[in-house]
Amino acid sequence: MSEFTPVAKVGDIPANEGRAFAVAGRMVAVFFDGEAYHAINDFCPHMGASLAGGHFEDGIVVCPWHAWRFQVCDGAWCDNPRVKTDAYEVRVVGEEIQVLVPPENGAR
Repeated sequence: MSEFTPVAKVGDIPANEGRAFAVAGRMVAVFFDGEAYHAINDFCPHMGASLAGGHFEDGIVVCPWHAWRFQVCDGAWCDNPRVKTDAYEVRVVGEEIQVLVPPENGAR
């Protein structure tokens, strides 16, 4: 069964930046747009670069290697929204930022 996992404290991720965290055996990039937190798969599906280190602005992160752009709200690739990377639910409980990452391969 999936559970929310604490990854950071409020204030640990500056506005318009992202950070990578290991959650449930995966690397997850968590971004803060100044108002809300968003989480997607940290690895760009093109060549595997860490998206957490990419330029983040207006809800879009740009891969630092080849400039592929992804919406952090749903993981959609901006050039072809049918191509997506995984997006995860994020919540804030007290001062904790938590991410819900389902088990790999649908395991429970």
